[in-house]
This record gives sequence, structure tokens and C-alpha cells, in this order.
Amino acid sequence: MRKTLSLAVAAATMATALIPSTSQAETKDDLNWDACPADASPGIPFPAGMQCTTLKVPLDYRNPAGPKIDVAVSRLPSKDPAKRRGILMTNPGGPAAGLGYPATLVLAKLPQSVLDQYDVIGFDPRGIGHSTPVTCDLTAEQQLYGNIPPYAKNAADVVKRAGEVQQIAKQCAASKTGSLLPHMSVANVARDMDQIRSALGEAKTSYLGASWGTHLGAVYTTLFPERSDRFVLDSNLAPGGWDYPSDRLFSQGVEDRFPDFAAYAAANFREYGLGRTPAQVTAKFHELAARLDKNPIPADGVEFDGSMFRLLNFAYSYGATQMPGLAQLWKSLDAGEPPAPLEASAAKIAADGVDQVISGRYAIICNSSRWPTSVKTYQHAVAVDRIRFPLFGAAGANVQPCAYWPNPAEPPIQIGDHGPANVLMVQNLRDPATPLAGARKMRQALGDRATMVTADEGGHGVYVFGKNQCANYAATTFLTTGVRPAHDYTCTAAASPR
Repeated sequence: MRKTLSLAVAAATMATALIPSTSQAETKDDLNWDACPADASPGIPFPAGMQCTTLKVPLDYRNPAGPKIDVAVSRLPSKDPAKRRGILMTNPGGPAAGLGYPATLVLAKLPQSVLDQYDVIGFDPRGIGHSTPVTCDLTAEQQLYGNIPPYAKNAADVVKRAGEVQQIAKQCAASKTGSLLPHMSVANVARDMDQIRSALGEAKTSYLGASWGTHLGAVYTTLFPERSDRFVLDSNLAPGGWDYPSDRLFSQGVEDRFPDFAAYAAANFREYGLGRTPAQVTAKFHELAARLDKNPIPADGVEFDGSMFRLLNFAYSYGATQMPGLAQLWKSLDAGEPPAPLEASAAKIAADGVDQVISGRYAIICNSSRWPTSVKTYQHAVAVDRIRFPLFGAAGANVQPCAYWPNPAEPPIQIGDHGPANVLMVQNLRDPATPLAGARKMRQALGDRATMVTADEGGHGVYVFGKNQCANYAATTFLTTGVRPAHDYTCTAAASPR
């Protein structure tokens, strides 16, 4: 039996009651579909028939007749009208650009049965990509760690980082897009999704979202339960989204995932020489990190220190295909050589224009949750997590610009269990970025609305990007038939380790 409306959902409902809901199926817009921008899907070909457009949406949904901003939208139409069910809105996580995500899903072999039943919809969230962007005018140095804090070796490192991120927050507010910042939030991205649904003339939307996209999907189906059809949430954040507890969970995720790499490196000792056993590989990690903390290696304009080493171990843990590259990086560093190519080069950061992605991400996550404001809180958490999670704890617990962010326009949306039972969660057991511990909290928050299928795999991403046929089958079956598993269960490991 579904639980009654919780106080958390009631609070979210009251918080959004003042925001008019203008989206209805009968307000279909005449959208001008055209070729997609070439940079919407770098290195990935657009599938035949994929088109893009721009939709005007309110900057502030409390003032729907006020200023408008652009949201870039893509569509890969179903080619089988007899089987077409509706639209499948998608989000790759991040927050990051998703305009080209339908092309990525096709390349990853999204089943034809899903492509037949849905027009697959992608979009760039407000503040990012081809939607109206925001900027914090970040320098290459400020962009170096992206949205993940550096590893803090001591309390003084936390104070240093606090000063750096306070400056970032000031730059964001003072930038030419500073007036837009209060309206960059996950709740408003969800409302933009509902505007897309309405403009397409659809009464409901189905959804496939990964990583941060699971939070976006959960927020949408909390705000618009009656307009939610079949929702698949892949690699789940906790119900608070990307907040400080989520940042600290990165450290748990790295601890969960690292044994897979240690086993790989030990099994390939002859090639990499990093240790004959997983225990020896783990000891080598700490040896390299300590050595680089004391004697960083200059590489492409970047001081490759222990903090950068730890960050790349986190970033390279998303899939098995990255393990050889990570092991080679260790081998080079162990020999005192700079890794090549170094993806974190200062020149590459400046050339890629990463500022806009990082700035948009800061704006959305900082406006969507509440962060501690005391430096002592972060110092204490760093000291605790450095011991609890020695691989990455003092990075995950470090301070972010959100600690100094101006007050958002509305309180965070509270995910709850009020609405139809139409959510399927899929989750790897050893996910470094969105660990199982957070997914279990999301599962609890959604209550009877959700069923969760876990896969005995490592890495970030399950559906179509993973090799677990059991978990993939559950997601495809739900999207194409509406039939979910009757209860939560775990799929055994796939033949190919991730």
C-alpha cells in the first residue's frame, strides 16, 4: 500500500505552490526543427532523422510573462508510427549538455524496440551548452579540478581552498550573467522539461536519466507526478541530489570501486609492475600519492601532485576500458615521468572553454541544495574522512563554492513517495561517482513508487553502457511494456568485468 503524503513532499508542494503551472498538452507549440549544431555531439555521428530546435522558456517561473531564456532541444523521431508510444526525455548527468545525448544512446545500442516506441528527446539544461549559458569567468587554474575539490592534506589546505572557492562564488555573482544565477536550479530544469513536453503536444513523458540526471528525473516526477509515464533512473544520487553529503559519498564510491582496479593491476603485473597482489597495488597507491605530494611532476603547465593523482584515479574508475590507461599512468609516475597525454593540461582547459560547463554546473547544484558555511565544519569532515576513506576522503569532504553562494530563489525540492509506481532504478554495486549507499537512500525516499535492480558490477552507468544483460533487460522491458520487477533484486556479475 502506498504511503500517505509525507511532510517532506508537502513542504515541496507548498514551496512550489506559488509558481504557476502553465504547461498543458493542448498548448503544443510550432517548433522550427533544423539540423543540429555540429558540436552538439563531438565525435559521434547524428543518427538519421535527428533534428534540433530552440524553445523559449520563462527565466523565472514565478513570473511566466517575464524575461525568457533559450533551451536547446533535440529529437530523434520514432520511425514506426504503429508502435510509437510517446516521448522519452533523456539526460546524461553532469549537469552537462545533453543535446547530443540521443546520438550517444544510439551509438551505445539503445534497443530498437525502445527507438520504435519513442521519440528520443535530448536537451541542454539552462545555463549550459546551446541553452542560454552562464559564466563565472573562471581562469584555467580555477577550472583545473572541475567541480571536484582537491585533496586536503591538512586543515590549512581547507582554509586555502575556502579562499579559492569564495573567490569563484564572487566571480559568478559579478559576471555578466550574474542576474541569471538565482534561476539556475534543478527545479527550474525540471520545469523546462515540462515546457518541452507541452511544446511537443504530449500529455506525459517517459524518462531515461543517468547520474545527476537521476536527481533531475526524481525532481520532475515529484513536481509533475501526473505527467510522468515510465521513468528509468540509472546510477542514482541520494534524494538530496548533488549536495555536501553527496560530495562526501564520492569517497565511499572510490573505496567501493578501487579493489576492481587493484585486482586488474595485480593480474597484469608483468606489464605494469605495480604489485603482484591487490594489497601491494594498494600500497603502491599510497606510496605514489605521498611521493607526488612531496615532489610534484611538471606536466603541460600543471603541477602533477598527489591531489591530481587522486583525482585522476577517481575519474578513470568509471569503466573497465579506462583501467589500462590508469595503470599506464601509474607506471609513468612510478618511473618519475610525466603522464602523456595529460588530459588536465592548462592549455587544453583554456582551449576547450570548460568554464561554461563548470560555471553552469556550479549554478545548478549550488541553487538546488544547502551547504555548510563554516570552514571548521569542512575541516572536521576532512579530518574524519581522511581516516575513514584514505583513498579520496580528504577530497570529497573539501569545501565547494556552494558554501559561499547567494541565497537561492526557492528551497530545495524534497523527493517523496507520493505519485504513481512508475520508477525503475538501476544501479551498480561498485559505482565510484554515485555509490550504492546514496542509491539506497533514493530508493527509500521514493518508497512504493520505485523498484531497484542492482548489478554486481563496478563502474558508473548501467543501462546500455554496461554489459549486465540482466539489468539491461529489466530497463528495456519496463520502457517497452511498462512491466517492472515485482520486487528489488540483484543481478549477478556479467562475463566481462567493469
